[in-house]
Amino acid sequence: MKFAICHELFENWSWEDQCREIARLGYRGIEFAPFTLGRPPAAVSAGERKEIRETAEKHGLQLMGLHWLLAKTTGFHLTTADAAVRAATARYLVELAQLCADFGGSVMVFGSPGQRSLEKGATWQRAFGNAVEVFRQAMPAIGDLGVTICMEPLTPKETDFINTCGEATAMIWAVDHPNFQLHQDVKAMLGGETTPIPALIDRYKDVTKHFHVNDSNLLGPGMGETDYVPILTALKNSGYDGWVSVEVFDYKPGAQRIAQESIEHLQQTLRTIGG
Repeated sequence: MKFAICHELFENWSWEDQCREIARLGYRGIEFAPFTLGRPPAAVSAGERKEIRETAEKHGLQLMGLHWLLAKTTGFHLTTADAAVRAATARYLVELAQLCADFGGSVMVFGSPGQRSLEKGATWQRAFGNAVEVFRQAMPAIGDLGVTICMEPLTPKETDFINTCGEATAMIWAVDHPNFQLHQDVKAMLGGETTPIPALIDRYKDVTKHFHVNDSNLLGPGMGETDYVPILTALKNSGYDGWVSVEVFDYKPGAQRIAQESIEHLQQTLRTIGG
């Protein structure tokens, strides 16, 4: 099982120091948040992309993908009635996919609750159709780059659009592209589903291409009450061979402690289940 971490919790660390510490702790990959660049991907030169990638690789890490795709951006929205904004969003997703590919990554997680929630007066069905249109526009070019977009269900506290794996799977069927698949997130499944997580892992194993580990307390695995033995057992039994990536939202304990306790808990859980 390959462990990665979403790096944005390393606030105010240099990229070199982030990579050194993440590798030292035993992670094999980094899930990159584009907003940490401080500028649009189009403004990041080929040389800068190469340097970012090579720094990670120097420490034995793979920049496996991107997440928080639309965070801290303006002018983009997935479900809006504004056709021009939807078209701009599709183009931006392709730009991100090029960045992802240049980094050596192959996965982009579409969460971005603020840029997908329904506009006032919109119906869920219309929003669904608008989102499908955006992804259908973007996916041919994204697929050609060897990148997969994984739709992330989020809790009703975060968004009113795509809260369950079932809803995300309906979108996967509608978009109908092999590089548009499902992302599962432990915190989101705890807050948005009524079915136990191991059963969800098994039910959607054929479309799940990326997996986030965290807890409902917004910290990492092992830092809350969630039992990871049945979760990692279900992943192992499902044949999942993708990345298992730590994503947290409460940085107060500090990046180093969060990253260390998370991977130690994951590794101990694997030993417990014989993984």
